Amino acid sequence: MTIQLFLIDLLASCFIGYLGRNKKLGFWGFFFASLLLTPLMGVLLLIVAAPAPQAAAPKPAPRS
Repeated sequence: MTIQLFLIDLLASCFIGYLGRNKKLGFWGFFFASLLLTPLMGVLLLIVAAPAPQAAAPKPAPRS
């Protein structure tokens, strides 16, 4: 029974990490946060997390 609860917790943490892959902490940040705290806390972190900063678009080369 204990192994099954651990596997459910691990799968829930993976899913939360997957949902947070485009946030500031990224997959690994949300995965470890939800694994160390609880998946419920991971969901709460996911809700309040800021989106990842977008990369600046390259400027076009000047025409001569």
